[in-house]
Amino acid sequence: MLLRIIAIIFPIFAIVGVGYFYARYKKPDMAFANQLNMDVFVPALVFAALASRDFNLMANWPLALGGIAVVLGSGLIAWPVAKLMKVDTRTLLPPMMFNNSGNMGLPLMVLAFGEQALPLAVVLFFVENVLHYSLGTWMLDHHARLWNLWRVPVIAAAIAGLVVSLLKIELWSPLYIGIKMLGDVSIPLLLFSLGVRLTDSVAKDVKLGLVGAALCPLAGMALAWAIAPLLGLDAMQTGMLLIFGALPPAVLNYIFAEKYKQEPERVASIVIIGNTASLLFIPLALFFALPR
Repeated sequence: MLLRIIAIIFPIFAIVGVGYFYARYKKPDMAFANQLNMDVFVPALVFAALASRDFNLMANWPLALGGIAVVLGSGLIAWPVAKLMKVDTRTLLPPMMFNNSGNMGLPLMVLAFGEQALPLAVVLFFVENVLHYSLGTWMLDHHARLWNLWRVPVIAAAIAGLVVSLLKIELWSPLYIGIKMLGDVSIPLLLFSLGVRLTDSVAKDVKLGLVGAALCPLAGMALAWAIAPLLGLDAMQTGMLLIFGALPPAVLNYIFAEKYKQEPERVASIVIIGNTASLLFIPLALFFALPR
């Protein structure tokens, strides 16, 4: 089991490490690459996974419901912790709720369960992204306009993929292969960019960062463990929900905090320490999630 866990996590953290150490010496400007990834490559990945012949939306709605419950439940658990620590709830709750389901979640679940897990991983990624861009934005700015949420490329691609799946539209094979090839670029670039991003900020609030680093995965895993039987999830879906719950805070939390001026330095501490602590919590989640 230990060797299986190492084999799963090594490629992920190795690519993140390459991005981190490369950025320490070369200081690359990743703005264009990140924009290209979020506008083209990740939407292509999402569309290809959801428009696949093997994807069954009706069979996966309980998993989507489980993802929603983990996200919202994590916020409910974090609320009294924020009050007890006298931390602004808008600073602590979003990083506890919205995890790294893209950069880390997608490759982790594929490496753990194989290529057949990609559409299910995309379902959880889609759920987390929709909630982050809608509820997460509203939490930081009650006057934010949410009516144009569909314009976010990842969400637009997911909607298009779901339409193709529901209507059972047969895509021209060369077209589908081309889209899938574009999508294949996204995962290693997401991991490399995560490593680069971790060099940009310094963890200044270590106490809050440590609390968030433990609270985020522990609350998520506890919720996944409690919810999975109620939703009737099978073994693979249960394992994926458990891994989803264990993921660290998304880097996007820091970007949102900076945009809305919500104590970005404290949020950066939570994100940086949380992603570092995933070296401990991800193997723990894999130990319980992987079939014996």
